[in-house]
Amino acid sequence: MIGYVTMGADDLDRARGFYAALLGTIGASELMRLPDSDNGFTLYGTAWGQPGIAVTKPYDGKPADRGNGHMAALVVDERTKVDALHAKALELGGSCEGPPGVRGEEGDQAFYGAYFRDLDGNKLCAFRIGPA
Repeated sequence: MIGYVTMGADDLDRARGFYAALLGTIGASELMRLPDSDNGFTLYGTAWGQPGIAVTKPYDGKPADRGNGHMAALVVDERTKVDALHAKALELGGSCEGPPGVRGEEGDQAFYGAYFRDLDGNKLCAFRIGPA
């Protein structure tokens, strides 16, 4: 249902470097880039027609400001990919909001997730549902 989410960024080159390296760990790449004169909207994804993440300068021209309670969640197919995304985010200068681990109980519907923030303070989660 969701096509893409956007993350506000004040420094597009820095944000592009962060997301290209981070999302590259799960096979995503840059799919589209608009000129900086158009707020520099840059979309990353694994394929057209699949959900993606975009970075852009805010439309109103004001500084990017993270939303309290807003978060983008990235679903992956293995717990090791959750670990890898979290580690890569921290390596790239992001901050930890919750280390990888099971939230709740193990089982068929186990939620294994990790939380982190990008360089502009936007919150993300990488997660996998299911047993180890």
